[in-house]
Amino acid sequence: MVQPSSVVEAKPTEAAAPVGTGHAEFLAALGRRVRELREQRGMARKLLARDADVSERYLALLEGGAGNVSVVLLRRIAFALGVQPEDLMVNGRTAAYRLIARLLERFPEDRLEEVLFRLVRDLGAHDSARKRRIALMGLRGAGKSTLGRLLATELHVPFIELDREIEREAGMALSEVFLLYGQGGYRRTERRCLERVIAAHADAVLSVGGGIVSEPETFNLLLADCFTVWLKASPEEHMMRVAAQGDTRPMQDNEDAMEDLRRILGAREPLYARADAQVDTSGRKPEESLAKLRRAITA
Repeated sequence: MVQPSSVVEAKPTEAAAPVGTGHAEFLAALGRRVRELREQRGMARKLLARDADVSERYLALLEGGAGNVSVVLLRRIAFALGVQPEDLMVNGRTAAYRLIARLLERFPEDRLEEVLFRLVRDLGAHDSARKRRIALMGLRGAGKSTLGRLLATELHVPFIELDREIEREAGMALSEVFLLYGQGGYRRTERRCLERVIAAHADAVLSVGGGIVSEPETFNLLLADCFTVWLKASPEEHMMRVAAQGDTRPMQDNEDAMEDLRRILGAREPLYARADAQVDTSGRKPEESLAKLRRAITA
């Protein structure tokens, strides 16, 4: 039993203190929330006052919207009700929303990324605005630039290569961005450029770097705001196409280049598989792959 000396009393002057714009509404909503939770639990006001170590008079003022509660007292009342303090902070959210938030708090940390992916995919599956912004992803040599330009021309929308946007913002080539700022600096620039492109273009076809999937926040932004398509090909075809473009760097001084490419592709495949659609361009002419891409987008 709590000793009388330890019971916190609300002074009349504190309860009647003037509040600023919106504060009265907030306190009234807070009071209703406390009363609602108490009644749901079948707790008498006297019992909650005892368990929270506050006076019954103070609790009555709080539930009536006249108690200007401190953070510490709010925490004690929340714990006595068996909830977290933030559960008392009414912000217009429904009971269902609060339940979802509580479930997510209890979800294993190592599976939150999976939950986020499912939410992004399921909630955005019928978002027409998202499908107006198509993002092609995959390793180099998959056909992102070739098919992206063809598709953008067909849809009469801009074609945007995120790598070129990064170079434009940095004022230097990608290789120099990596050299000067490292992987972290490059990824931060990539995120800023993606945010800017999304904000500026409601309709567009994007080509994004193959490693964008390795940065969770940037990748989730892409999944949430774009209709994503994984352009895939065999490792041999990836390498052959890159070499055909005149870039032999992947094979220079590296006898294990193909094996490295297979390892990269194997590590990224589960991430690429999160795309809304997949198009295999192996052994196909651009026109054939474009037809498959078109069908994947309109499916």
